[in-house]
Amino acid sequence: MIYKIPESVLVVIYTPGGQVLLIRRADAGTWQSVTGSKDYPHESWADTAVREVQEETGIDALHPACQLQDWQLENVYEIYPAWRWRYHPEVSRNTERVFGLRVPDPTPITLSPTEHTEWQWLHWQAAADHCFSASNAEAILMLPRFDQQVGR
Repeated sequence: MIYKIPESVLVVIYTPGGQVLLIRRADAGTWQSVTGSKDYPHESWADTAVREVQEETGIDALHPACQLQDWQLENVYEIYPAWRWRYHPEVSRNTERVFGLRVPDPTPITLSPTEHTEWQWLHWQAAADHCFSASNAEAILMLPRFDQQVGR
């Protein structure tokens, strides 16, 4: 078995008006921002973020109209028991690097149907309330700190 690497990204995708994209997980039915693990140990955080955004939403984070920002934040958390089988048996914790991705409004979304079933744009405060993950909600609530125009 090929185990997942316990290093992942969380990418908060948002518009200049403060709308945040949430996507519904196919396997759990919960709402979240883009997340995903590194494909190989030396893959950079930024490369992982760009790849995961493309895979999960169809958005090209490197497009000139988009602005990807590494927020230089990391969350370390216990991997949920339901998903621990994906990791080496000795692994119980994951490190998650947080990014923001500012996109133009409107931005078309193309979901990966094996991973997500729906998408929605919500005002950043409502999006934080709608997230399953506490670290995801916390990251969304930090949005005005990283983009001074949001929340004004």
